[in-house]
Amino acid sequence: NMKVVAPYTSFSLKTASKLFFVGSTVGPIVDSLHNQCLLDYDLLPISLSIPSENIDDVVTPFFCSSWTVPPLLGVAYMVLGGILPRIFQSLLNNNNNNVDVRQQEQQISTAATTEKGSSKKSSSANELRSRALLAVATTTLIIKLSDLLQTSDFSIDSTTKIFILMIAALSQWAWLDGTIVALLVASITSIGGPLSELPFVANHVWHYIPSAADYLPLKDVSLLGLNQLLGDNYQQIALSSITGPCYFAVTMDAIAIGRWLDCDNEKEEEDAAS
Repeated sequence: NMKVVAPYTSFSLKTASKLFFVGSTVGPIVDSLHNQCLLDYDLLPISLSIPSENIDDVVTPFFCSSWTVPPLLGVAYMVLGGILPRIFQSLLNNNNNNVDVRQQEQQISTAATTEKGSSKKSSSANELRSRALLAVATTTLIIKLSDLLQTSDFSIDSTTKIFILMIAALSQWAWLDGTIVALLVASITSIGGPLSELPFVANHVWHYIPSAADYLPLKDVSLLGLNQLLGDNYQQIALSSITGPCYFAVTMDAIAIGRWLDCDNEKEEEDAAS
């Protein structure tokens, strides 16, 4: 069955603002499902817990984050769900030899013309909304899976953890999306996402705890200017390799939400004009 995928139009301020809102509210909640086993927040931390009647009990917070996270994830959802998919779609469209992309666009165009008028938009918006909700739900499960793998009593090496999570993330893509654009954006983000954290770790916004800090991306890198940006010890900045597949999954739900919002906004405009 052909998946309903709305062709990308111009990135409207309405879609951008809604993506920012979702990223800054839903994003931190989903992120909190695994961040306690990965990192500690140093700047403007948030910690919510249920008080215990026994003052001697060690209370584990049910939510940990930072006031810096909501705006960061808001911007991330705008970029991942709105800007990057359009850039990659445009780049692929310019490659006339890319048969797969042309065939995929033809399928999208065919699906978009199977119904007429507002009923077409309503049906498409409903299906895209369902896919967006499923994308958020499956991303939540993948994030929680990363937490379980990280805190498991079984001895699982980092490579195995990444493999398990990538299988889950690729299955999410194949089930809910299946497009080349989404695969490219999510794959690049799974590499670039963790690297984008380097300035925040270097400037003590957060840091990865020793049990999770297994990835030193700049260990063998020596570039002029990096010490000014990241400090003299930039080669020792540690990240967690397990976050790569999680970035992939987050990108998938940002893209799914962006597509739904695009279609929903178009429907609202058509209803207002009619």
